[in-house]
Amino acid sequence: MIQVEICCGGYEDAAAAERGGAGRVELNSALSLGGLTPDIGDLLLCKEKLSVSVVAMVRPRAGGFCYTAGEFLSMLKSAERMLSCGADGLAFGVLTPERHIDLPRTRQMTELIHSYGKDAVFHRAFDCLEDLPRGMEELIEMGVDRVLTSGGALAAPQGAGMLARLQKQYGSRIEILAGCGVRSSNVRELIAETGISQVHSSCKGVKTDDTAHGKTVSFAITEDGQWNTYPCVDEAEVKAFCAKVRA
Repeated sequence: MIQVEICCGGYEDAAAAERGGAGRVELNSALSLGGLTPDIGDLLLCKEKLSVSVVAMVRPRAGGFCYTAGEFLSMLKSAERMLSCGADGLAFGVLTPERHIDLPRTRQMTELIHSYGKDAVFHRAFDCLEDLPRGMEELIEMGVDRVLTSGGALAAPQGAGMLARLQKQYGSRIEILAGCGVRSSNVRELIAETGISQVHSSCKGVKTDDTAHGKTVSFAITEDGQWNTYPCVDEAEVKAFCAKVRA
């Protein structure tokens, strides 16, 4: 059975994902920045109210994935807190300035996550690597459980060839989760082309809140220039996505 994971910006998104039929969510904050460490309240509420599996993001800032000593210490503290509050796994990624996997820090984070008996997931920082097969070998050696990847491409459909290669070569030793640009309109084709058994989607929609704008100020956060909109999980798209996956 294909596992469906939905990228969520908070509890409301996760609830919509569960109602839509997803089996797992990746919980974030600040999806407009690519996803950052979620609020602990959202995680607690998800674990209290939902039955869906929750993987929490550990990402302290926007930008790249090469962190200072202080930023990495903050990541470890956030990781411990989320694990103690019931996260079923953590998604993280740490790179060197040369865009290689930061091996000591990745091992440290993986060992922390495994000490709680949870899943260690290396996120799409993987797609920034110079050598994806080498990176996959390193993650396997360190015991990472799963990798979220688009196959090094801008979106997973464009990276289908590399995804198929990674799945064939490494899929028996590590879980490969295909994500980025995966929608109900292309997910069946992607699965057929790659042999992937796990897919990740944002199933993105928008909501409106007119209080984002005053007489002289605006708190617009979306790229479309609409001052009163913000991204959310579209429950109908989740249902359509899951139906295509399980058809």
